[in-house]
Amino acid sequence: MDNLLAAWQEFKRGKSRKQEVQEFAFSLEDNLFDLHERLRSHAWFPDPYVSFRVADPKPRQIHKASVRDRVLYQAVFQQLYPIFDKSFIHDSYASRTGKGTLSGVLRFEEFARKASGNYSHGVFILKCDIRKFFDCIDHRILFELLSARIDDAKLLHLLALIIKSFEKSPRMGLPLGNVTSQLFANIYLNELDQYLKRIQKERYYIRYCDDFIVVSKHFDKLHALIPRISEFLESRLKLFLHPHKISVRPLAQGLDFLGYVAFPRHKVLRTRTKRRMFRRCKRLFSQRAIEDHDGYPKRMLSSYKGLLSHAREYRSWKRLEQLYAM
Repeated sequence: MDNLLAAWQEFKRGKSRKQEVQEFAFSLEDNLFDLHERLRSHAWFPDPYVSFRVADPKPRQIHKASVRDRVLYQAVFQQLYPIFDKSFIHDSYASRTGKGTLSGVLRFEEFARKASGNYSHGVFILKCDIRKFFDCIDHRILFELLSARIDDAKLLHLLALIIKSFEKSPRMGLPLGNVTSQLFANIYLNELDQYLKRIQKERYYIRYCDDFIVVSKHFDKLHALIPRISEFLESRLKLFLHPHKISVRPLAQGLDFLGYVAFPRHKVLRTRTKRRMFRRCKRLFSQRAIEDHDGYPKRMLSSYKGLLSHAREYRSWKRLEQLYAM
């Protein structure tokens, strides 16, 4: 019960619809005790998901669980995260405490400096993407990976119900939107991380969700690595590289990675990210918006300035200030 209360507090701090939270909180004690009793008596089953599309910026199909189930999934996440996170490699940056996109970009810059001898010679970057990753996660393989570190039969039964609560195709797929899906994805691709770090001995390897890069000064070595990665993914995880999102290119041409385009010694914000940023700011930075949203535009300005501060984007910074002053 204490775990569910802690999960509820964490859930409230996350992104959720206000009305749903209020309805659940109106009889919070009854709802939590009911959930606890259902779990204790093995009578809990997941509610149906609500599906909707978002532009993120590309279209994505999100499957949202009920508030009750999201509280449970948060509790499960809190129990599993410390067990599995310590087994992950350092350079896995998605959905982990103290990581994130900026940390991944800064780590890449560190790798590029080291691999190039402080940019005294050229380096190449292998960049790959897994095709329809969340839709293709095999339930059986995922459950085997969970079972390897968890020996509690009740928890494993609960995890099986969560995994089976969604299928894109028979016994495959995880819902975009569940906090557990983020952790399950890292557990699943930790197999790839260990293969590249321990078996292939790739020193300069970074992964963010299903996007990953390898840095080397040898073009032929990276090119030869592609079929080995492909064979491992297919045989071990039943996954496939996206055929149109595999590239080996010199850093001097720029690397589009985690929202930035990195070059030797500097980086800029991705062009479409800047365009989206300016479109949002133009809509919001009006006198009425400033009055109606209780300072939200100013907070957005500060947020975008923080994003730009990590890149060579002085002109974009000044343009934002001009838009805000209009």
